[in-house]
Amino acid sequence: MAEVGDYLETVEGADRVALERVYTLAREVVPEAVEGTSYGMAALLYRGKGLVATVRTKKFLSLYPYSGNVVAALAADLTGFGTTSGSIHYSADHPLPDDLVRRIVETRRAEIDAKAR
Repeated sequence: MAEVGDYLETVEGADRVALERVYTLAREVVPEAVEGTSYGMAALLYRGKGLVATVRTKKFLSLYPYSGNVVAALAADLTGFGTTSGSIHYSADHPLPDDLVRRIVETRRAEIDAKAR
């Protein structure tokens, strides 16, 4: 799969706006993040690790923080959104709140930093 900018060019309408918003917020939280791929998805990378990816699937938009620990740590804040052990589902009509996206990215960054020590 292509990097973030290339991937976003393949998505149109409200879904694209919702996906772009997540990447914009993630870049605000971790400005040193770079575009790349992780687990076959266009992603932002931090210290060479997957920081966050968000993609459109057939049924919803999915955010991947590349860590089940992140999803579990924020489970109480994710009520109203579908989750798996490693992803969070949302839609253009029911987006993740900005502060929640920021906390997801901050939590993942802290996890990557802790493992780098």
